Amino acid sequence: QVQLVESGGGLVQAGGSLRVSCAASGRTFSRYAMGWFRQAPGKEREFVAVITGGGTTNYADADSVKGRFTISRDNAKNTVYLQMNSLKAEDTAVYYCKATFLTREYWGQGTQVTVSS
Repeated sequence: QVQLVESGGGLVQAGGSLRVSCAASGRTFSRYAMGWFRQAPGKEREFVAVITGGGTTNYADADSVKGRFTISRDNAKNTVYLQMNSLKAEDTAVYYCKATFLTREYWGQGTQVTVSS
């Protein structure tokens, strides 16, 4: 069982930056691929970025986040980060982290990011 706790959300002006974090419990964190997803009001949850245990990254298609968001992890701290730059009003959402290993997956409770225009 893995427990995930997100933090770092808040209110930021358009054009600003924010870093959200996700801390995981357990001793097998490095085995898990860690992903960030987001859900805006009235919309479905969507993929943002993922990082494997070895550090390979992948991002949502082109214009939405690539080039502005960076996912990283610190296996020694059992933590994954999402650095968000040049934030836009449309980035406003609840941001969730997800841990995946084989058939197991776990979700955090989410952290609210609000970008004011």
